[in-house]
Amino acid sequence: MHGASPSFSRLLHAIKRFARSQAPILIQGETGSGKELVARALHYFGPRRNGPFIPVNCSSLPDSLFENELFGHARGAFTDAKEPSRGLVSQAAEGTLFLDEVDGLQPRAQASLLRFLQEKRYRQLGGDQYIEGRCSILAATNHDLEQMSRDGLFRPDLLYRLDAVTLKVPALRERPEDISLIARTFLRNLCDQYGQPPKAFHPATLHWMEQQPWPGNVRQLENYIHREFLLSERPIIKLDPAEDPALPQMIPCAQLPPRFERWSFNEMRDALVQDFERKYLHRLMQATNGNVSKAARLANKERRCLGKLLKKYEIDREQFVPERSPLDSDRTWSG
Repeated sequence: MHGASPSFSRLLHAIKRFARSQAPILIQGETGSGKELVARALHYFGPRRNGPFIPVNCSSLPDSLFENELFGHARGAFTDAKEPSRGLVSQAAEGTLFLDEVDGLQPRAQASLLRFLQEKRYRQLGGDQYIEGRCSILAATNHDLEQMSRDGLFRPDLLYRLDAVTLKVPALRERPEDISLIARTFLRNLCDQYGQPPKAFHPATLHWMEQQPWPGNVRQLENYIHREFLLSERPIIKLDPAEDPALPQMIPCAQLPPRFERWSFNEMRDALVQDFERKYLHRLMQATNGNVSKAARLANKERRCLGKLLKKYEIDREQFVPERSPLDSDRTWSG
């Protein structure tokens, strides 16, 4: 975590203040804004810093598997349960369980989590003993849970349990004065990672970065810098948007649509984020020739989550798979 802006300084102050909280903490922020980094900071500033930090992506857990993943199962709990299994709550004992994308929980999973938060204990699948949950709970979302609650998509009683303390992570566009520091830090780390001599950004490039809205926030900035680092052969990285056709597409929501003032802030933000996600996924599929596993690694997302996003925007990977020549087909020899 890097920054010196007032909004970032307030966030750091809040992290140190609430790190010792015994109540669950809800971390709100846009995609790529650094919610997991905030969660890790809360863990390492808190009294359970010597325990494990266990992250779980809630949107990747089907309703039917949630209890098994979180609480584990006893031997013989179901057909294939030949051995007992510890759940994530047990693995996070004396540490922190981080529930990322908690808005992705389905109704049954929401009920199970609520019961655990209320009772602070759980039973494994097929078990008859209650087990005390000895871990701190952090949750994160990039959605408006209050609106989801009003829409009947998120249990209000679970929301009240999770947001005893709420931390809001500012979007990168809300702290442009931090962009140069973050960019230089990423570049220095990449030079160390690849064993290359130090590189630097031209001042005009840093200024250009500070003017961009970065809808994908810090994650998008990091991926962009990684790309430019790999493409640049000079010690000073200087970008010329007029000469780089990729730049206007890199940030697809720099232009607001006509009559944007008729939209609420949340409606406009959601529309721009969806536009960015759709274009990002399309270019990602182009770059990987429709290879979802490779695309997931490049995007730093779980394959299941990326698949759900592709389905959400009706993007068919098959249309990006190059046609194979008959000469490229496998030959089977017999004899």
